[in-house]
Order: sequence, then C-alpha cells, then structure tokens
Amino acid sequence: MSSHSFEPIAGTKLVPPRPARRPLARDALAERLLEARHRRCVVVQGPAGCGKTSMLVTWRKALVSVGFEVAWLSVAEEDNEPARFVDCLLASIALVDAEIARKAADLSGDGSDASRLEQWVVTLIEAIAGQPRDLVLILDDVHHIEDARIWQALQWLLDYAPPHLHLVLCSRSQLPLSLGRMQSQGLLTVFDLRDLRFSLEESEAYLREQLGEISARDARRLHELTDGWVAGLQLFTLDFKAKHGAGFSPIALRDASAFAEYFEREVLCQLDADDQKLLTCVAICSRFCAHLCATLVGEPRAVARMITRLVRLDSSNFFLIHESGHDHESWYRLHPLLREVLLARVAAMPIAQQRALHAAAWRWFAQREYVDEAVRHAVLAGEDDAAAQAVEARASELLERGGLGRLTSLLRLLPASQVQSRFALQWMQAHIDLRSCRLDAAAEAIGRLGQQAAILGERERYAVTVLRGGMALMQDDIGAAVALLPELERVPADADDFLLTGRGNVLGWVHMHRGEYERARAVLADSTLQGGAMVSGLIGRCLSGLSLSMEGKILQAEPVFRQVLSEAEQLGGVYVGAGHMAAVLLSETLYELNEIDAVCELLEQRIEQLEAVSIPDAVLRALLTLALAHRVAGRRLEAAAHLDRLEDYAVLHRLDRLLVIALAIRSRWQLQEGEIDLAEATIARARKLSLDSADRTATWEIQVAATLACSGLCLHRHDYDGAMVRLKPLLDSVQLASRGRHVAIVLMQCAVAEQGRGNARAAQHHLCEALRYGQRFGMVRSLLDAANGGVQLMGEFLLAQAFDPVLAFYARRLMEASGRWRAHAMPVAATRRSAPIRTLSERETEVLTLISQAMSNKMVARTLSVSPETVKWHLKNVYIKLGVTGRDEAVALLRDLQADSPGRTSGH
Repeated sequence: MSSHSFEPIAGTKLVPPRPARRPLARDALAERLLEARHRRCVVVQGPAGCGKTSMLVTWRKALVSVGFEVAWLSVAEEDNEPARFVDCLLASIALVDAEIARKAADLSGDGSDASRLEQWVVTLIEAIAGQPRDLVLILDDVHHIEDARIWQALQWLLDYAPPHLHLVLCSRSQLPLSLGRMQSQGLLTVFDLRDLRFSLEESEAYLREQLGEISARDARRLHELTDGWVAGLQLFTLDFKAKHGAGFSPIALRDASAFAEYFEREVLCQLDADDQKLLTCVAICSRFCAHLCATLVGEPRAVARMITRLVRLDSSNFFLIHESGHDHESWYRLHPLLREVLLARVAAMPIAQQRALHAAAWRWFAQREYVDEAVRHAVLAGEDDAAAQAVEARASELLERGGLGRLTSLLRLLPASQVQSRFALQWMQAHIDLRSCRLDAAAEAIGRLGQQAAILGERERYAVTVLRGGMALMQDDIGAAVALLPELERVPADADDFLLTGRGNVLGWVHMHRGEYERARAVLADSTLQGGAMVSGLIGRCLSGLSLSMEGKILQAEPVFRQVLSEAEQLGGVYVGAGHMAAVLLSETLYELNEIDAVCELLEQRIEQLEAVSIPDAVLRALLTLALAHRVAGRRLEAAAHLDRLEDYAVLHRLDRLLVIALAIRSRWQLQEGEIDLAEATIARARKLSLDSADRTATWEIQVAATLACSGLCLHRHDYDGAMVRLKPLLDSVQLASRGRHVAIVLMQCAVAEQGRGNARAAQHHLCEALRYGQRFGMVRSLLDAANGGVQLMGEFLLAQAFDPVLAFYARRLMEASGRWRAHAMPVAATRRSAPIRTLSERETEVLTLISQAMSNKMVARTLSVSPETVKWHLKNVYIKLGVTGRDEAVALLRDLQADSPGRTSGH
C-alpha cells in the first residue's frame, strides 16, 4: 500500500491570489468595509473583472490586522458537490483554526441527505461557537455553485451563526439565499457594482499609476468608456503600453462580452504565436505551473524556458495571476475573463485536438498523484476507462483512510456506465451508501453485486459477504450477521487490509453480542496484526475495549478507549469517526464510574454527527448514556429529551433492540415518578416487541431488557413473587453467566425481591454476589441503578454488619457515590419551578414564535425551510431551557418574558 499522503484540496484554493501590482488605495471603500466587519453576512456581487477579489484581498489584510481570523476559499467548478465543498471549506478553516476543522470533520459520505448536511452545519457552528475570536469565512467565486444542497447548507450556516462568525460571499450573480430578515436586522451588508467601480478620481489615479502621465481629458474619456469598470481600465492600459502611447480604440468596455471582443482584437492578436498557443493550452486548467505548461505545449524538457516566459507574462500582464501554494511549484491562474475568451478558442478546436490537450493534462496530474484533477481531465479527454482505472487504483486506500467524501466526488466525475461496468467501483459505492446510512440504496447494490460475484472470483464473493456483514451492523441485525459466520471465516488469500479489518469488526461485534468476549478480542487483534486499515484498526480497538466493558471489566476497558481517543484526536481529519466512537464508549465507562459531568462534556458536542453516521450500537450507547447522566444530575427534561431522541431513532430505523432498551429505561423513570399507568403501557409495548423479535431473530439483550422492565414493575407493586418468577430464568440462563454487568443487575433485583418476600438470608446472598461482581469489575452505576430500593437495602445490610470487610468497604463507597448526586434528583415539579430561564438561540426563538401563532410542526418547518425533525429537536431544546413540558407552557412563558423584558429571549 502506498504511503503517499494525498492533498485533495489544492493549496492555491485556500489562500487569496497575490495581486500583480500594489492595489490602488481606495479609502472610502476601505472604511465601509471595515465598518462591515461585524456583520453576519457580507455579499460582494458584480460582473467579472469589476475588482471583487482584489477588494477582498485588501480587506482580508485589514481584518487580520485588527485581530480577526480569516479563512479563504476560492470556489471552482469542480467544487459544485456537497462533499467536495465541505472538504474545501474545512481545509480553509483548518489553516486558521485546526481545532474547529477537526471537530467539524465531515463523516456523512457525500452529504446528499439534507438532514445529515444540516447536522454537519450544526456541528461546525458549535465548533466555531466554542472558540472566542471573530472568524471570517471568505468564499470567492460562489457563482460556480449550482447544487441546491450547498446553498441550503450556506443558508443554515447563516441562520445558525453565532455572533462572532461572519460569512463573506463573492459572486457574479444573484445568490439563491433568503437574506431579507438579516437585512432588516442590520446583519447584512451588500457591495455591488455601484460600490466597486472606480470614481473619476480613482480612475485617473489608477491610470496615472500605470501609465505615468495621462491628460485629464484622456483619463475622463477612459473612465466614461469603462464606467469605472476595473477590467476595462486594465485592458486599456495594457493596450496603451503595447502601442507605446499611440492611442486607444474608442469602444465602450463596460461588460464581459465587450471585453472578450476587444481582448481578441486588441490584445491576443498582438501576442506572438507561441504566447497565444501557451495561454490557449493552459486555459483548460484551473491552475498551472511551468512544468505543466511545458507539457501542454509539447515541450516537456523546456521547463526553464517556460519559467522565464511565465515570469515575463506575469510582469507585463495583469491578467495572469501568480498564486501562493503549499508545495514547491510556482502556480498561476488566468483572470476569469481571459480564461473565458481562451476557452472559447479551445472549443473551436477540432475535438481530437481538445482531447489531446486534456490527455496531456491528465497524465501530468496523474504522475504527481493529483487524482481529482487527473480524473477530470481524463474524462474530458474521452479516456473514461483510464479515469475509472485511476479511481479504482486509489479507492481502497481512500476507504482505508476514511476519505469517503473524496471518493464519492471521484466516483461522480466518472460516467455512470464506467461505475456500473466495474465490480470494484460498484462495491465502493455500496460501501459509501452503507457508511452514509443510505441503507435502501446499499441493499439494492448488494443484491446486484451478489449476482455478479457469483460468476467472478473468490475475493469478489468475499467482498460482498463483508458488505452484507456491514449491512447487518447498520441494521443492528445480529441474526443476519450470525448467519454469515461460516462465509466470513473463509478468508481468501488475496484479501486486502480493508476486507480484513471489515471482516474482523463484523466478527468481533457478533462474538461480543453472543457473550464470546475472548474470541471477539482474538479476532479483532488478529485483524490488526495482519496490517489492517488504520481507521478501521482504531475502530477494531474500540470494539475490543467494548468487549471488556460488556463483560463487566470496566477498569480494563477505560484505558483502551482513552488511548484510541487520544490517537484519533492527534491524527485528526478522517480519523475523527474513530475518535467519536472511542468517546462514546469512554463516556459509557465514565458513567459507570459515576463521573457524570465528564460524560456530558465528552458527548454533548459529538451527538449530532454520531447519530448521523454511526452504527446503531454506538448511537444507542451515546444517547442512552447522555439520558442517564442528565437524569442522575437532576436534569430531567434534558434526560427525557435524549431518551425521546433514542426512541425516535429506533422507530425511524426499525431497530427493536434499541427501542426495547429505551422503553425499559422509560418505564423505570415513570415508576420513580409514580406514573404507574404510563409505566404499564410502556412495559406492555416492550413485551410485545420482545415477543415479536423472538419469532424473527431473537436476541438475548431484547429479552432481558423486557424481562427486567417487567420485574421492575412487579417490585414497584410489591409483587415480589411475580418478580422472582421473571428473574429466576435469567439467573439460571447460560447467557447471563458471561455478562458481568447484567449479572450484577439481576442479582440486585433478586435481592430486593427476596427481601420483600421475607427471605433475608436469600436477599443477603444475592446482594453479596452482586457486590462481588461489582467490586471485581469496578462497577458503580449498574448497581445503583439496578432496582428501586436497592440502595436502601444495601444501607440496611451495612447497618446490620452483614458484609465481610471487603464488601462492606465497597458498599460504603457505593453509598457515597449515590449520595454525591442524590441532592440533584429533585421531584419533577421542583425541577420545573427552579429551572433558570436560559437564553434561547435565534432559531429557537423563531420556532417558538411561530408555534405561538398556532402553527403545526410541519407548517413551521415549511416556513423556515427545515425538516419537521429539526423543528421537533429545536422545540425539545426550548422546553429544556424554559423548564416547561409542552407547547402551551412554553408559549405562555414566552409571552410573560416578552411582557417583562422583550429582548431577554433573543440570542443575538
């Protein structure tokens, strides 16, 4: 495997172009720009050549000088795709704040799903909000963006922006954004051609700077011919110099079409044939260097001479722009207007000649492993097969490194026929669909690939098997994964790293859920030793730690998760997914150890991306742990919101295991709050799902969750015999013996039930056994949460001195841990009364205001151009912040607040 580190985003896109000459000082415009620095959005709009980019380059320097962080992105045609655009935007931000880019690294595949793209925007916003300095994102040439999904992402970015984020959009055309509300709130500044064009005084100053002496009459005439249009003035000065002051053609140059006509007649025709050929050839590339130019003109050895020519053209022509890069080459680009003129010349060439140019470009870029540009030129050269081969050659490495977004962009460059005719590319696309949670598309692709693999080789058939295993993980279908075990064990000799780690992760997951922890760890370790892919290798180590946690070995699992999290954060970029998984599992461990605040700090900022792209098992653990942690800390509304979210996720994706576990926790809370009828209904629902799952692919975890919920209801009703009837089969089951955490929970419930039955000796026996399990493995919360009345029973036996010294010491530690958070567990009514009125965000205020107008969630969603799920999530946050339980209370409180202090609920 190559160790080459790809640079998917050209460095020249991430830094502003270097002006060929010192820009003219424009004090009035500079002052207006400086005044606009605190606006949320600045739009710079005007035709090509009107000085937009030059103005932004100058403004950027001024912003940096006053302490602003400024990220720059020059958007190009190839960036008109969500995943590619996200990659470019993160790369630009990384140059000024790598931590923001790391936190917001996109894990959503190609970003085609609107809700997933919105979740990415929210993650980026939260990362930006977490740092104190003003950040300006300058996006130049956004007229290249046509994809509605990107514009929607930019709209969300503006809607959700914190006060210290400022978005600058530079375009030739109108922006398809809703900016009216921002304009009315004073958050928007627009600069158009009226602001950008030179005044008569500025035109005269510019002409004198370029030409030395020029009469006031000629300066006025040129100003009138160009109407202060910068590109027109540039062209006239160039023409005037070429003719040694012999005059100029009296043609009005106020737009791009007139520019093109004039440029052809007055400038290009004046160049020698070699320079015309050079400029025409390089026009097919968005950037070029001397070596590439020499290749395109058919003189690959004349690099030194080409450097001299480019320097000469750069020094005498404002329309050739030198750019700074992050490599050792000197890169250039053509002025957009000049490039359009030259591309028209290219289009007039014979097709064979055009393709030959693109073929030379693609081979040059391919040799230097600029894969994106190589593939684009290969397709334009008509060499579709070569383009597909280039993608195929890099695809496995990109997958191993986690570069799903980039691989998706490369696949989209290829003709559909090329992807459909190649098994490997179809397999890659199916894997992308799977990782991006597009399960229907992945299932359809797996069916097609299965038919093809039947007549292909052993490796292809095995690749489909691994893909099916991945589908089982994403569907949380343990039965389907178990059925694949015989096939997964038959590893072909030519299996690559990606297949090996994929296989290992599926097998490890299956063995864990069957209680075969040692076997799971052996499989995962073997995959790593065989040189597995690094990203998947980190995930495999997470799964190995999870096997320890599920077995009950909490203290052994914790350092595994910490180490993976540390490595993933140091590596950054595509490894952030493995870091999120490690954070989830570490937080689950921290919850078990009663470190409640650490749990919330670790998970709150990650939950959006986790829910969007992680396997269901990770989503379950993240949302459940957050819900439990908030509950222990006394934040009942927050706890309920996360449990609701887990239930919604399980219902949406038809995941019975997750739903039953969520219902079991909900029933326990309902019993604690005395809501017996609700608890009975919740448990009945869990039992039905448990029975239904037994008819299909029975999983032990579903059965035990439903059973523990039923026994919990029996204990609450003091039906201790009924509780033992349900608990005894669990206690005697073979599966329970290998699951330390579940053993302790069942034993605690048995202890409470036997005490209620009057069997003090049996109660003491079960409680001591539960404590031994807990003391052996380092458990805390599993024992404290196991049964209502469990902590009280423990205290009674402590007073009775019923434990040996070791268990007594451990029991006292558990009692102290319980007391640490007991004060936070206030009754619900008290929680609502004392909840502080927190500041709502602007979007939350908008949602609540629309709700107060008797709009439904769907109507609010249509009004704000977001999904109903997003409205629902905002409402949950509103309820939490206001300490209310429903719409009516929230609306009433909003009206009270507005009456008392109208500005108090505004986030800005």
